[in-house]
Amino acid sequence: MKLTVDSQQTDALFLYYFFSSEEQQDYVRRNAVQTGVPHTNLEHLRRTPLLLPPLPEQRAIAAILGALDDKIELNRTMNQRLEQMAQALFKSWFVDFDPVHANRNGEAMPGLAREVQALFPSAFEDSALGEIPQGWQIEPLDRIAHFLNGLALQKFPAIDDYLPVIKIAELRKGVTESSGKASPNIEAKYIVDDGDILFSWSGSLEVVVWCGGRGALNQHLFKVTSAQYPRWFYYLWTKEHLPEFQSIAAGKATTMGHIQRHHLTAATTRVPPPHVLKSMTNIIEPLLMHIVNNNIASRTLAATRDALLPKLLSGEVRVREVEKMIEEIM
Repeated sequence: MKLTVDSQQTDALFLYYFFSSEEQQDYVRRNAVQTGVPHTNLEHLRRTPLLLPPLPEQRAIAAILGALDDKIELNRTMNQRLEQMAQALFKSWFVDFDPVHANRNGEAMPGLAREVQALFPSAFEDSALGEIPQGWQIEPLDRIAHFLNGLALQKFPAIDDYLPVIKIAELRKGVTESSGKASPNIEAKYIVDDGDILFSWSGSLEVVVWCGGRGALNQHLFKVTSAQYPRWFYYLWTKEHLPEFQSIAAGKATTMGHIQRHHLTAATTRVPPPHVLKSMTNIIEPLLMHIVNNNIASRTLAATRDALLPKLLSGEVRVREVEKMIEEIM
């Protein structure tokens, strides 16, 4: 349905936040037509009561909430670029071996610092997978990282306290009111924290850097860790093999698409010497850390917006009371 507003009486962005509020969502659900699939219609929309403060205050409320959303969107855009940068570096260094080719030809790579290019050899050597940089090794994906499968968390129900259950749905939209609840008294290795790498190995195969807060790892998800290799390294190698894994899962016509442990062993990685990997970590890990920090900041901004929304709409708090707080957050 399309709602057109009279701009002399109502600010459109204010109305957007009004209908986004939990109270208004509850109103829509309570007044839904229950015949067949519950739904609403234009007649219900026309009868919906609106609590409208004066137009200047509507605009001020919309501006405050909009500023928070703008910052969230800015963080999202920045993270998209950071992810692209990390993946571009990874592909250049570990897939295409651009610095090795440049060194072999005695060329300087545009945009790459001389000391970074010097980390790479100037020759290749033969391997079972063809040429790899001299001094590098080939390792299976499950040797550079440990893939821990989650628990059947219905066996660990919450009683007093709880952890939200992280399933495939949470990888996409984060923890919501509909997320399951599990006992926090599970083994520590099955608890997920911000910055952990999660990989859904069935259904919709995805690899993400989790930033949705502490939770419990459900089955069909791997928590990917390593005691030897840096986080960015096993994250980007898993992501590199993701299209291949998705193709394997899509080929399982009679069952829900998934991969098996042996597919992780068959997926290979190229590993540079430890001192080279350490220097690379100083370049790529900060990109990943920036992504994590931005996502955590956005989660805080969203929580602030959701907490302010009903209070501003009801007049419980006034615009001038929160303007300074918003400026500090920005």
